[in-house]
Amino acid sequence: MAISPNISCSEAIQKSLPATTAGEEALLRLKHLQGEHKIAVGLSGGVDSSLTAALLVEAGWQVEGLTLWLMSGKGSCCTDSLVDAGGICDQLGIPHHVLDSRTTFQKEIIEGVVKGYQKGITPIPCSRCNRSVKFAPMLSWAKESLGIKRLATGHYARIRLPNESLNSSIKSVNPNNRTQLLRGKDKNKDQSYFLYDLPQEVLSKVVFPLGELSKADTRKEAKRLGLRTAKKPESQDFCLAEHYGSMRSFLDKYLPPKQGEIVLKDGTIIGEHDGIEHFTIGQRKGLGISWKEPLYVEKLVSESNQVIVAPRSQAGQISCIVGEINWISICPPSEKITVEVQVRYRSQPVLAELSPLPATKKDKEKNRPYRCHLSFKKEQFSIAPGQAAVFYNGNVVLGGGIIQSKSS
Repeated sequence: MAISPNISCSEAIQKSLPATTAGEEALLRLKHLQGEHKIAVGLSGGVDSSLTAALLVEAGWQVEGLTLWLMSGKGSCCTDSLVDAGGICDQLGIPHHVLDSRTTFQKEIIEGVVKGYQKGITPIPCSRCNRSVKFAPMLSWAKESLGIKRLATGHYARIRLPNESLNSSIKSVNPNNRTQLLRGKDKNKDQSYFLYDLPQEVLSKVVFPLGELSKADTRKEAKRLGLRTAKKPESQDFCLAEHYGSMRSFLDKYLPPKQGEIVLKDGTIIGEHDGIEHFTIGQRKGLGISWKEPLYVEKLVSESNQVIVAPRSQAGQISCIVGEINWISICPPSEKITVEVQVRYRSQPVLAELSPLPATKKDKEKNRPYRCHLSFKKEQFSIAPGQAAVFYNGNVVLGGGIIQSKSS
């Protein structure tokens, strides 16, 4: 459905104060960005996507808002956010479109997450959602329905097109024929980890206006423009947890309690649990057990419904296998390379040697033929199958994939 704007141009934009330094840089970049200045903006109803739309309008782009209806009820991605997104479009004087994506989200994300936890892995739905539910479907709909070929979102990340140089801390020119993905300037808000799986044909059509801004800059710019979402609180990183109140509540809705044992690596039983889905590799707190030294979740075994725990001295891993790799900023390497790796969104990047591996039959069937072995320079304690390992070279995202096993 589409909501026609009541005004032709945003009153907030017309009467706005001068932009902050960061905001002015973002506006200047948007004004001179190559390509057609006609774009759809993915609006979640939060301050980040709201400012994204506002900056594009201020920079003179032809903008239309696009919101995905992912779940029924209250919370992120739901009723309240749809209302806020529509309100921002009305404030900016741009059309607003809502796409009913609930069936796709249920199949691609909710069912996938539940199956993953049942198998004892810790899925990472955000990157999969970005690839299969959000970016490509929104671009496809915008092109077919609106004749718009570009998409902007409020992610804190940056895009570098072929032969393009960026300002600020990244001055080198992208020399190859690939669109590169880079970290957002604000390291505390950088969301490139969740965007590693976007293919070249999508990245080349994406704009991230907030890539050079900090979260504080975003709040200041939203206040300057008088946006109705300027003071809206931060949402959780994971919409399912926010929607259901917690990740545990979400899983309890789909998976019945299943009593099992918490055991040491030698098989000694030291406690009980009501479902392996409530644990993740590397977890130390909330295990519900008392022991002479801190214990960490070392392994989840779905077949025996056991949670294996170990002291820190026994819980580290020096290597893992990563599959379903999407190479972004470089061509797939044919020999060993050294990379910086993040194995969790909030983890610090660590050095590792990446060795390409032959694709398995299953990889080929999925048309995801790139695999590798990662050998870390230091032991890691949160290598969880199902999570993403994302490879960096400084600010540049080289690629990333799904952790398949903790060691070779």
